[in-house]
Amino acid sequence: MVTTFKVAVLGAQGVGKSAIVRQFLYNEFSEACAPTKTRRVYLPAVVMNGHVHDLQIMDFPPITSFPVNTLQEWADACCRGLRSVHAYILVYDICCFDSFEYIKTIRQQILETRVIGTTETPIIIVGNKRDLQRGRVIPRWNVSNLVKKTWKCGYIECSAKYNWHILLLFSELLKSVGCAHCKHVHTTIRFQGALRRNRCTIM
Repeated sequence: MVTTFKVAVLGAQGVGKSAIVRQFLYNEFSEACAPTKTRRVYLPAVVMNGHVHDLQIMDFPPITSFPVNTLQEWADACCRGLRSVHAYILVYDICCFDSFEYIKTIRQQILETRVIGTTETPIIIVGNKRDLQRGRVIPRWNVSNLVKKTWKCGYIECSAKYNWHILLLFSELLKSVGCAHCKHVHTTIRFQGALRRNRCTIM
């Protein structure tokens, strides 16, 4: 049985969210920074422990605010599908305080505007550019403690440039949305390289 999980990736400009997605899908990284201007939709399939899961990964450009209702969501082409995903990945740059403040605001808006009474949607906070550790602006322990204990969200630090913790991020993501076959299985076993390439839609 194939299950499709919809995932939204959000973050301020330059944090490397698109680089994380491309590293996961294609195992590639480019030093050139091309700002995301439109919503990009990727449709990979992943084989984990003998089970196939389809992902719909939506890479959104920076948004000024989270849509408060369905009408606003579909009126703005950049926000379409944002309120109906199974999980959110909020990416910030560990060397940029403003990028953390951005995802802090977006997270709060998600909590305030999601439909009341629906199942709680998992949110994973991702600190990218771990390879630039010396330029960190907020101590890792402080962020981790805030995110895990106060926000009750998942927290992972990664490096899109060096492909560090990228698979861990997506394995934790699938566990958070209730993928029963992902639990208690090592990451390198779960992800078996069965990604369907060349399935990107720009909408």
